[in-house]
Amino acid sequence: MSSSHARTAIVTGASKGLGAGIAAALAGTGAAVVVNYREDAEGAERVVAGITANGGRAIAVRADVAHGDDVRRLFERAREEYGPVDVLVNNAAVAAFAPLSGITEEEFQREMTTNLLGTILTTQALAAQDDIGAASIINVSTAGTLTHPPYASLYVASKSAVNAFTVVAAKELGPRGIRVNAIMPGPSDTEGTRAMGFPGSAQEAQAIADTPLGRTGTPDDYGPLVAFLASDDARWITGDVILASGGLR
Repeated sequence: MSSSHARTAIVTGASKGLGAGIAAALAGTGAAVVVNYREDAEGAERVVAGITANGGRAIAVRADVAHGDDVRRLFERAREEYGPVDVLVNNAAVAAFAPLSGITEEEFQREMTTNLLGTILTTQALAAQDDIGAASIINVSTAGTLTHPPYASLYVASKSAVNAFTVVAAKELGPRGIRVNAIMPGPSDTEGTRAMGFPGSAQEAQAIADTPLGRTGTPDDYGPLVAFLASDDARWITGDVILASGGLR
């Protein structure tokens, strides 16, 4: 696979989990990576340290993608350090799993603003640059938009909207050479799922039983896929939503 054409890549929500793995994979292709975080500065700096220790270029930048001012500052900082941003990975997301009766207006606003509005705001910021040529946006969705797990209706709804946004944005931005794709990870072993007690649970056992490749995912499973989509090797792929779940569907 050829290296990423990117001079600068922003990965949102990259202080841990899938985002950290994606940031490392992009850095491995030669991209300068902006490791975005909202709260976990220590985790973001660990990701940066891991990248730089391997000869890569990276900085950590705090920003809440649900706020336009923060997004503008994120892109300004990236451009100051490395130049125009031509790879964007929208990985930042929040979720609270609950039955339908437990969904509140506050939780609706929290998930929709981060998961959907955040993706829209960062996409707008990349597209607002008038000094980029070919560029690639990769949105991180979920296999749950196909498997529809119980107690995840709000999260799945937000990510289903991200999938639809991906396809429409690809049509709008394609004439400018900006490609927009999404990946749908399956159940994975990350800091976030560990905090929810997923590893070792009955839910994990069922997910493994339903997955043809017989295990849950890891951050290392998704980084190479994102790096491919960011590269010139994927120059003819846009508007696609790619399942990456070990066959779970």
